[in-house]
Amino acid sequence: MKKKKAWLLTILVVAVVGISIITGHSNSLKAVSSLGKDTLTMITSPDYPPYEFYDTKGGDRQIVGFDIDIAKTLAEKLGFKLQIMESDFNGLIPALQANRADFVMAGMTPTPERQKNIDFSIIYYEAKDTIVAPKGSNLKQPQDLLGKKLGVQLGTIQEQNARKISQKVAGIQLKQLNKVPEVVQEIKSGRIDAAIVEDTVAKGFAQANPDLEFNTIPSEEASGSAIAFPKGSSFVEPFNKVLQQMKDDGTLAKLVTKWFSQNTAANSVSSTPAKGGLNLDFTRILPDIPFILRGIPLTLLFTLLSVTLGLIWGTILSLLKILGIKPLTWVANAYTSVFRGTPLLLQLALVYYATPQLTGYDISALEAGVLTFTLNSGAYMSETIRGGIQAVDKGQSEAAMSMGVPYWLMMWDVILPQALKNILPALVNETIGLLKDSALVSTIGVVEILRSAQIVGANKYIYFEPLLFAGLIYYVLVMGMTLGASALEKRLRESE
Repeated sequence: MKKKKAWLLTILVVAVVGISIITGHSNSLKAVSSLGKDTLTMITSPDYPPYEFYDTKGGDRQIVGFDIDIAKTLAEKLGFKLQIMESDFNGLIPALQANRADFVMAGMTPTPERQKNIDFSIIYYEAKDTIVAPKGSNLKQPQDLLGKKLGVQLGTIQEQNARKISQKVAGIQLKQLNKVPEVVQEIKSGRIDAAIVEDTVAKGFAQANPDLEFNTIPSEEASGSAIAFPKGSSFVEPFNKVLQQMKDDGTLAKLVTKWFSQNTAANSVSSTPAKGGLNLDFTRILPDIPFILRGIPLTLLFTLLSVTLGLIWGTILSLLKILGIKPLTWVANAYTSVFRGTPLLLQLALVYYATPQLTGYDISALEAGVLTFTLNSGAYMSETIRGGIQAVDKGQSEAAMSMGVPYWLMMWDVILPQALKNILPALVNETIGLLKDSALVSTIGVVEILRSAQIVGANKYIYFEPLLFAGLIYYVLVMGMTLGASALEKRLRESE
């Protein structure tokens, strides 16, 4: 009897587990079949509070904000897993076109120019443009901008609107910058007279900087934020249905109240600037220092990988140049010419955005950065290593060859060690250059030291303090590297 009960219990447990597995599997299939994918990648520019920004408290690296909450609601209702990537704003549309992401949420407005290249959802939040200027400027209408220098963020609807204003109002000079904090800082430094910024963002900067004011630009044209998709995306219709539901049931209204009514994104405390001088208050970034420091390991990892792989690649190129085989020499020289003759930032953008289109491989931002810096530094190092090899006394190679030592073994055991010892200072300089140039990978969304500082600045509506702290970190790292290299060089001289 006991055995029979045990069997029945076992069968019951198996049945329950089987039903739950089948149910869960059918639900997952349903989630996948509704959109065709289980995981969707959203790309954003998290330097635009309160739409999207980093929660930097306690060193966390979690992107939060109005758009993020909407995306999470969409993921829950449509049954997909949400993966978030980041980039500068002007890199969002190229990322869609390169199939690096399934959709963009970054407070983006569906303009006719953008609609030629990408598709949009319905507008989920309407916003207005404002003129941000020093307090007392009394710049309230587009006509008031006559003869003024006007700042805008590159690639935004505000840039397009500023161009339209400049066509109607003579004498306006436009200055485009990558980030809104940079635009605001240009106002504070007096390089520009005003800027066009979205009202919700302008409100945060005005609260954190009492020396600024903003005035809404009257407009009859409705504008607002929508979700961007690759051209012809099948996700537009299901996203629109959920967005409309969120409008109808009040979910969107609650999120608007959460993020805009009380300026939740303004993590800073307003402070009155000192008159007649620069007001620096590093206490405002104290809670965010752990967040900035978390960029150090990634910066060092990036530098170490780039230097190591660049040294290997540079050595190979240098050997190709001195082998005496003309086709190989020509290829190595042409390669060096191309990579030394084009900007590193251009190479980085091409590797990051073109690789998925050309190869189908979705290269990560870190991989793209390491690959680009390896290819670039290898071109520079090849010339340095070639010079070091040719500086080694010819008697060394002649002696090795007379003893019957194979060429490659001679190079590895005899020539290269001496050459590397001779060019050690040059290699250290290249390593220091790579460490500082690693800040360029922030343009494709790698959160290293500089990007971390920029994120804190955007969240706090300040500029100088986090960047100065980032500069101090770079200086300490470079000094540590310089001292270590000096000690190694001294030890090598003593061992001779």
